[in-house]
Amino acid sequence: MSPSTSETPDQNAVRGRPPWLLLVGAVVGLGLAALGLLETDSGRQALSPDAAARVGERTIRRVDYERILEGVSRDLRNPLDESIRRLILDRMIDEELLVQRALELGLATIDRRVRGELTAKLMDSIVGEVDLDGASERELIQHFEENIDFFVRPPRLHAQTIFFSSRSDGDRQRDSAAERASRAAEQLRNDVSGENGENASEAEDRLGDPQISPLPNGMLPPNKIRDYVGPTVLRALEALGVGEWSEPIESRGGIYLARVVEREPRIVPDFEEVEDLVRQDLKRRRGDKALRDYLDDLRIRTAVEINESVFSVSR
Repeated sequence: MSPSTSETPDQNAVRGRPPWLLLVGAVVGLGLAALGLLETDSGRQALSPDAAARVGERTIRRVDYERILEGVSRDLRNPLDESIRRLILDRMIDEELLVQRALELGLATIDRRVRGELTAKLMDSIVGEVDLDGASERELIQHFEENIDFFVRPPRLHAQTIFFSSRSDGDRQRDSAAERASRAAEQLRNDVSGENGENASEAEDRLGDPQISPLPNGMLPPNKIRDYVGPTVLRALEALGVGEWSEPIESRGGIYLARVVEREPRIVPDFEEVEDLVRQDLKRRRGDKALRDYLDDLRIRTAVEINESVFSVSR
């Protein structure tokens, strides 16, 4: 059936915008129901001024209806007349009817996508209730001092490596990786010109092999250096003085020579420098605790029985 010719352009626009009229669909409705945005009436009393409608035993709150109106008005960029406002409430009622029927059919318990939406929205609601507006500066400073390692910047290294691949040992034109590494180490050790960088490049070009993932030319934290060259080379670097070349280091696939170009110590910031980060971390940890406490309370109030046989290792 075609739309009535008496409908306004704005009404047609609303009908043609399913994201607003369906309100993201029944899945979002399930999430709203789980968070109590659609409240249950214990008796069939007159509608409260805070209610927009009642569907069965559920109440659609006026504040939620007005929030949807605001979104549609912003989307259409036009004032909403009474017919459109009624149309939107009708769509909210339609959605609530679908939500209630979906719950009756058990879709919230068997559809993993719906379960995930419900769980995520409830967790967001619990964590979102943690508000740090009332946190005093003393509480923030105490959190900073008790968790100082979290806010400290670790030491950083600017390192340089030369690699000698054992895979090229089969080439009769070349010496073995160990021999080439030893010659390069002696050359660098005897460098008294102060041009260590140039001599290192020359030694690498003449005796070394290309590195698949060479270290970036700059300061890096130790864990990042380990990602590039492995723990053995990192341990050697941490024991070196600035400008000092290591002895040949055996590693998987070949041998390394390593040097510390520059070293930066561990930096402990002042509280004022990281106050925003401290506030965010305190909120995150309080949110985690609020969620854990909520789940612990649910476990106390809800009987949970576990079949221990599910942990048996099948043979």
